[in-house]
Amino acid sequence: MTEKPLQLSRTAHLSSKLFRHVRERAIEFLLFLAAFSSVATTVAIIVILVSESLAFFKQVSLVEFLTDTQWTPLFSDAHYGIMPLVSGTLVTTGVALLVAIPLGTIAAIYLSEFATPQLREVVKPGLELLAGIPTVVYGYFALLFVTPLLQKVMPNLPGFNMLSAGLVMGIMIVPFISSISEDAMRAVPLHLREGSYAMGATRLQTALRVVFPAAISGISAAYILGISRAVGVTMVVAIAAGLQPNLTWNPLDSAATITAYIVQVSLGDLPHGSIEYQTIFAAGLTLVLMTLVLNIVGHFFAKRYREIY
Repeated sequence: MTEKPLQLSRTAHLSSKLFRHVRERAIEFLLFLAAFSSVATTVAIIVILVSESLAFFKQVSLVEFLTDTQWTPLFSDAHYGIMPLVSGTLVTTGVALLVAIPLGTIAAIYLSEFATPQLREVVKPGLELLAGIPTVVYGYFALLFVTPLLQKVMPNLPGFNMLSAGLVMGIMIVPFISSISEDAMRAVPLHLREGSYAMGATRLQTALRVVFPAAISGISAAYILGISRAVGVTMVVAIAAGLQPNLTWNPLDSAATITAYIVQVSLGDLPHGSIEYQTIFAAGLTLVLMTLVLNIVGHFFAKRYREIY
């Protein structure tokens, strides 16, 4: 009499265990798909860029692409030198980082180590609100406010210039750097701060010599994200920096960036498969490689910094 209920109990237990195992496997598979989708999307983007760029480089040599100082693919006298677009991209990115990295780091240190909880709850959401403003608004802000302001100091400054675009790009990137850096610094264990205070260090010394090095991995990730964001900005440079490709390293000049050119050409009516159409993918592949190189360099310096401290 007791064997039958015991068998039913064992059967129910095995059934419950099997159901739990299947459910965990299903959840694991869904999580794998979610992680794999991001990797697959990246691979698909790279494959499309490379395949279309190979068709471009069958007609234009790589040497000409990298060494020619003119970029006029839409003119009758076509030139396919990417350097004018690269110089514009690097100059505006450099100006933006000169603004965003110091301001973002200082804001992160203040919010993490000096601001009261009440003040942090007000300042941090307000700072992050800057990240939600559309880039086209930043572009017209640079063109109609920042550029006239700079022209009062520099009367010869042209209406379209990379300095104005870079400054506004830097303001736009500050929330990304400050928010991620502040989160990384807040994650530093409290006993490190207490040990520093016990040794007689001030709050500023603790922030700069203890907390900042301990959070360098998260801060470096914020810097890398800021660099990638600056390189990929489109509307600000398209509106404020101009659309004329010029090989110049002077931020006071007007120039076009890679993203601005892609937008300019994408809005046109170009036949699919033409060399003019394929220049979009060649420029896009160059932008991806630039971002990759900058990320590798940033990771290298962050690793060296961690080894020092």
